[in-house]
Amino acid sequence: MPKLPLLSGPELIKLALERGFLMERQRGSHVILSKEGRFTVIPVHGQKSLKTGLTLQILKDLGISREELLKK
Repeated sequence: MPKLPLLSGPELIKLALERGFLMERQRGSHVILSKEGRFTVIPVHGQKSLKTGLTLQILKDLGISREELLKK
């Protein structure tokens, strides 16, 4: 299986908005998104890439599989 690409906070937010999530609020460098009662928090520290474990957890919260991300 190919490696997971390194993604930044703004890139994950863009993916979430494409999937129908709404930006609820932002507190400092953390953006809170929601969709149908589900919430996820995405840290935004400029264009700094997020670590793999955190990226995988956010993708799980967004309902995006690893394979689906690699297709894009």
